[in-house]
Amino acid sequence: MLKKIDRGRLFLASHSDLFACPLCHQKVVANESGLICPNRHRFDLSKKGTLFFLDHPVKTDYDQDMFVPRSRMIQSGMYGPVLEAIAKHLEQSERILDIGCGEGSFLAQLLAGQEKTAIGFDIAKEGVYLATNHAISAFWCVADLTNLPFAEGSFDTILNLFSPSNYQEFERIIKPGGQVIKVVPAAGYLKELRKAFYPEDTAKQIYSNERVVEKFFENYPQGSRERISYSFAIPEARRLDLLAMSPLEWGASQEQIAKVRENPLHEITVDIELLVAKFS
Repeated sequence: MLKKIDRGRLFLASHSDLFACPLCHQKVVANESGLICPNRHRFDLSKKGTLFFLDHPVKTDYDQDMFVPRSRMIQSGMYGPVLEAIAKHLEQSERILDIGCGEGSFLAQLLAGQEKTAIGFDIAKEGVYLATNHAISAFWCVADLTNLPFAEGSFDTILNLFSPSNYQEFERIIKPGGQVIKVVPAAGYLKELRKAFYPEDTAKQIYSNERVVEKFFENYPQGSRERISYSFAIPEARRLDLLAMSPLEWGASQEQIAKVRENPLHEITVDIELLVAKFS
């Protein structure tokens, strides 16, 4: 079995055309270490076969304590109907970019058993390192949404699942005839968890992403919108994972967190908007 760094080298050797230098925006070429541009800006592979495209380390609140339980919840089938709906749009896609991939579980489930060219990136290095454990041939990197290290017109599909958007950059790197697929939490998303963490704070139990949806259609008036809503029975072994996978607990009191952990939820609502924009 190839080491992760060797898998990374093979990917870059075949697909360096997908990348561009984020510092000078020139084309890059693959070498034994990673990628290099004509201005000698180098991006070397880590031992895990990833590239780091940021000009400085970034500390985020998303770490292994959140990514690992999130991965287990995704693998337990919590987002099965959502992923099935997305997969229908990927049949003709050959080059896929996952924006804000986290620990890679969504992309891994979407591409299981398929041979497609895929890249996932996140600003959180810990998530990207965990993503390298998935048994798919995707490439993973640490990058900034506002300055993507990818060449113009490189991808058939941009996946933007539960993560911020940068539509100017999306339009630069999408191919003619490509598509943007965005998933946005809707009003009922994780409503039981919000109520459990904030039982007296009705303001925190009210949730709306309508402004995010409006922004999507401002940029892509030709887009479509599908509401997917269902209740998921949480496997007993995963009930504490649900509490740890979301930033919802960050503002809750330690007393309330302890109460919820003592009596974890058995069922949770998944309620999302699936937004798709296809380009001619």
